[in-house]
Amino acid sequence: MFEFKILYEDGNARVCKMIIGSKSVETPLFLPVATKGTVKLITWKELEEIGYKAIITNALIMYFKPGLDVIERFGSIHKFFGFNGIIFTDSGGFQMIRQGFLEKISENYAIFKSPFDNSKHKISPEFSIEIQKRLKSDVMLTLDICPEYTKDYEKIKKATMLTIEWAKRCKTVAKDSTLFGIIQGGIFKDLREYCTRELIKLDFDGYAIGGLSIGEPKEVMYDILKFNVNLLPKDKPRYFMGLGSAEDILKCISLGIDIFDSAFPTRNARHDTAYTFHGKIIINRAKYKYDTRPLEEGCNCFTCRNYTRAYLHHLSKVNEFLYKRLLTIHNLFFLKRLLDETKKAIRQGYFDEILKEMNIR
Repeated sequence: MFEFKILYEDGNARVCKMIIGSKSVETPLFLPVATKGTVKLITWKELEEIGYKAIITNALIMYFKPGLDVIERFGSIHKFFGFNGIIFTDSGGFQMIRQGFLEKISENYAIFKSPFDNSKHKISPEFSIEIQKRLKSDVMLTLDICPEYTKDYEKIKKATMLTIEWAKRCKTVAKDSTLFGIIQGGIFKDLREYCTRELIKLDFDGYAIGGLSIGEPKEVMYDILKFNVNLLPKDKPRYFMGLGSAEDILKCISLGIDIFDSAFPTRNARHDTAYTFHGKIIINRAKYKYDTRPLEEGCNCFTCRNYTRAYLHHLSKVNEFLYKRLLTIHNLFFLKRLLDETKKAIRQGYFDEILKEMNIR
């Protein structure tokens, strides 16, 4: 069972409720990325204590390792992970632009190379859905063709047409499962529009906007995103794949996006960067050597309750990995806090004030 209800609106921004079986979650929703089966440097318990009820993992990677036989022995990916919340599974389309993964694409399938043992695997749209169904994820995504950023119209057109055909094949075999279609088309509005129209005909449970935030200029990304969002049905969730900075998320919420995923907050934590409502802190900089304050005044995360900037700075300078974990906890807490504030603002009709405070136009 899948239900999607719009609860509040403020301009194009909205708070919605998404119900999947016996589980529910409100949007705007950020999905921490657990590509290999974990959100890096943080436990499921810590993630749940922060307030995250949903994550995304990669079905293709799970198929490579540990393998479907291992996960099926536990009964589901939830039981294997030990995570009780909602699990989205990405199909592996994004891996097509990751170096070393893609061997070949034909009209009927893609051949991927495992990063673990270099074995080669033929993944068709039908098999991608079979993998996700066997994992028993809550929300599946179609197998799409995600090309690298390019101004080559014919290359993007070919990828878009194949994405549409593969979406049809995924839909045919998904049956009663919750399935989101992925829209491609690069930076070309006519291809975006055609792909969107064709996927809407298939009546997916939700629509993900793919193929953006992969190297194109920021102003181009927003121009295409705004165009694409306006083509989507209002009564279905809208998912921007691969976007994770606070500024970008708030801007996209103002355009009507509901769901996001990205390794941005966790990856940057591992590279010395913490995010706050007053800007970012690069903790290895000398100015924090004697700083007795927490990362952010008023933040109630485990890191801010227990550690100072000076201590975190020290750990970074002596290369003790604990600081990476502590910054990860803070960044995920910050993003959850930001989204909670955003939902409150939308409910009460002052979302524009949030945008002004964050200097977002």
